[in-house]
Amino acid sequence: MIAFIEGQILKKHEKALIVLTNQIGYLVHVPAPIIDESTENEEIQLFIHTKVREDDISLFGFKSEDQLNFFKKLINVNGVGAKTAVDILSENNDEIKNAIFKEDVSHLTKVPGIGKKTAERIVVELKNAPEMFIADISNHKGIGDDFSNDEVIDALLNLGYGRAEIKRTLKSVPGNLQTSEEIITYFLQNV
Repeated sequence: MIAFIEGQILKKHEKALIVLTNQIGYLVHVPAPIIDESTENEEIQLFIHTKVREDDISLFGFKSEDQLNFFKKLINVNGVGAKTAVDILSENNDEIKNAIFKEDVSHLTKVPGIGKKTAERIVVELKNAPEMFIADISNHKGIGDDFSNDEVIDALLNLGYGRAEIKRTLKSVPGNLQTSEEIITYFLQNV
């Protein structure tokens, strides 16, 4: 299985890129934002999901492992195929995750190919997956690795969260949240 590709963008298509690596051009289906920000002849690195069927081998590429994992969760939902999952990931990922968390079926149905029943299945199957709602740490100026509020950590441990999950999520807490109550509330809304 192909898990990662690094190479030069040979050609852009509407929903895919041809990535040239070691004199082989791979057709990789990617979300729209990757196509929009890419230019031909530039270097790119993509985490890959390889889908093998009897009559087809397809590659789906993502800029981060978080996106790849989100994609894998989506395609495990009955009624969501790989191309539909790419369309979902073409939307703002934080908004999609927020819609799942808040059970906002109508927001999910705005994605092409997602009807009400499929949106409901996505919500039911993914809303309780805590790893879905951990914010992308690279996009936030959080309180950082040196967070040491034992009161907050103990309270979250008592609620059943794992220490690694707590530390990972607390890295993304905005610096303007200071009290234990504000931080715990933020954590519970973003796990």
